[in-house]
Amino acid sequence: MAKFVPQAEMPLSDQVRVRREKLDNLRAEGFDPFVQTRFEVTSDSAAIKANYEAMEGQSVRLAGRLMSKRGMGKVSFCDLQDSTGRIQLYVKFDEMEESSFQRFKKNDIGDIVGVVGDVFKTERGEISVRVHEATLLSKSLLPLPEKFHGLTDKETRFRQRYVDLMVNPEVKRNFVIRSKFIKYLRNYLDSRNYIEVETPVLNTIAGGAAARPFITHHNTLDIDMYMRIATELPLKRLIVGGMERVYEVGRIFRNEGMDPKHNPEFTTVELYQAYADFHDMMDIAEGIISGAAQEILGTYEVQWMGETINLAPGWRRLTMVEAVKEYVGIDFGVITDDAEAVAAAKAKGVELADAAEKTWGNALYACFDQKVEEHLIQPTFITMYPVEVSPLTKRSPIDPRLTERFELFICHSELANAYSELNDPIDQRVRFQKQVEQRERGDDETEMLDEDFLTALEYGMPPTGGMGMGIDRCVMLLTGADTIREVILFPTMKPLD
Repeated sequence: MAKFVPQAEMPLSDQVRVRREKLDNLRAEGFDPFVQTRFEVTSDSAAIKANYEAMEGQSVRLAGRLMSKRGMGKVSFCDLQDSTGRIQLYVKFDEMEESSFQRFKKNDIGDIVGVVGDVFKTERGEISVRVHEATLLSKSLLPLPEKFHGLTDKETRFRQRYVDLMVNPEVKRNFVIRSKFIKYLRNYLDSRNYIEVETPVLNTIAGGAAARPFITHHNTLDIDMYMRIATELPLKRLIVGGMERVYEVGRIFRNEGMDPKHNPEFTTVELYQAYADFHDMMDIAEGIISGAAQEILGTYEVQWMGETINLAPGWRRLTMVEAVKEYVGIDFGVITDDAEAVAAAKAKGVELADAAEKTWGNALYACFDQKVEEHLIQPTFITMYPVEVSPLTKRSPIDPRLTERFELFICHSELANAYSELNDPIDQRVRFQKQVEQRERGDDETEMLDEDFLTALEYGMPPTGGMGMGIDRCVMLLTGADTIREVILFPTMKPLD
């Protein structure tokens, strides 16, 4: 094996140079730590601690990373970290071969080792493993972050998640909860006869949401394609085809800003059920989140963003008109004129976007968006959205200016969005055309006209309820994370020079 020669343009620190010299010496002695291909593991740190009385005196085989070393003479104490936690190793010169003991003493913090030993308690009562054999399985050529301060800089933590997980074991909890939540979600839907499906990530049209897409190029077809901004339109095509209950857990890509609640690449579940409506979707949203909290955390009460949130079933349901009346003081239910609605909104300091038409519906939504969301702390379903901001939603039979749609808010954050799906192809074409007109006026986050989807609707889609739920925000809620980067293993980051 060739001796490592550092590149001149990458000067090494003293610590790194010493570690690489140790590697060269090991190889010169015929012990290459990167040659070992497997190590049989028979137990782990958590199992030993949980079952000490039964395992005392038994021989075990453990593997993991050395996180600390104490003692430099004939006895060493080390902390070994595996996937389940940490356990102390007791290493004594007369308990193992002398050459093996001397090699073990040269191991560095961060090295990955396999050990064979027996379970016992020290005089201080700490459950430990008395090591008889030790094998260096992988050499750590970079030192871990400083012992007492650890890795605390958030930018570094998110860029080097592998180090974050090593030195901040509590971080793993978020991702264990994430995995359990997705498993619970799937079990919940599977038990209700939903079928999990997969739809394309690359599309010729970006549809299903009001968002700016990422654009890429397909070389063979010589066409630009869009990374999906939603899974809605392909899933509704499946409803047309007769798959009456479908869902997809998948990555979504939106070329938009980043903040504590937004990452350009995120995960959603979208689900669609024939012969159902948005009321059924509310029941499912509440059932998934409250049920997951009880099963995973053992409680309906969680702490998030400085608030105590009660997720017990029975969440509040308000129409948008009711919410604006309660929190803004404008009763859009008695306003029928567009100009009057816009004037009432402006009188409360609400401004309509330049690209938006000055209509009753846009004025109602602007009031909600700018003045109401901040007040929604406990779980609240806001229902009956204006047609102008709901191009894929069925109109209300009571008020055609509104649609049968809800959004779920917890701690002034949107966690789910659902519709009684629009299945009238003629109405859908008109709404798509309005979206195209908005795009031509400069709004590049509006829907594109999807002719194939319109063709699917013309074949006939049954009455359908559909919902999209943000997985990342649900995990933020369950873990108490204050930023989405804490629940995405590898969040999008600007490259360092």
